[in-house]
Amino acid sequence: MSLFPGFSSHRFTSRGAEIHYVRAGQGEPVLLLHGYPQTHVCWHRIAPQLAQHYTVIAADLRGYGDSSKPPGLPDHANYSKRAMAQDMAELMASLGFDRFHVVSHDRGSRVSHRLAADHAAHVHTITVMDISPTLKMFQNTSMEFARAYYHWFLMLQPAPVPEELLAGKVPFYTLGRIGRS
Repeated sequence: MSLFPGFSSHRFTSRGAEIHYVRAGQGEPVLLLHGYPQTHVCWHRIAPQLAQHYTVIAADLRGYGDSSKPPGLPDHANYSKRAMAQDMAELMASLGFDRFHVVSHDRGSRVSHRLAADHAAHVHTITVMDISPTLKMFQNTSMEFARAYYHWFLMLQPAPVPEELLAGKVPFYTLGRIGRS
């Protein structure tokens, strides 16, 4: 049994990344953006219902799910919310949608904010769900908060720190921290 009955699976290339998406329905276009650490599959209960009234596009952001994972740049620019928003704008344009609705969750809401800011003429409406006011949270960061959301701070570190730690290479980190490499 398919989680997306009636949907077809596609790929689109955007600036060095291959973006995976599913599509179904007829009507005004709605772009669904997932959160972290999810994929388009998080919409499997909602997308089929929306497809009864809209053209639904549920995409995997670059680096997630079935989309490609190009190597990151030193400044992480190719994984910025702006880069991901540009991917989505190009995807929707390639499908012939000049204006579209965006429904987003969690990290996808950060992308939808950027999409609306950078491509306002194309975003008809934006719905954001389950998103924290990041600037306010960082301004009020405490040790307790930092421990609870350690992954936010870990992923901000320059390569190869996150990659090595996530690969379980603890000696890489501990030896580097005490002055050995």
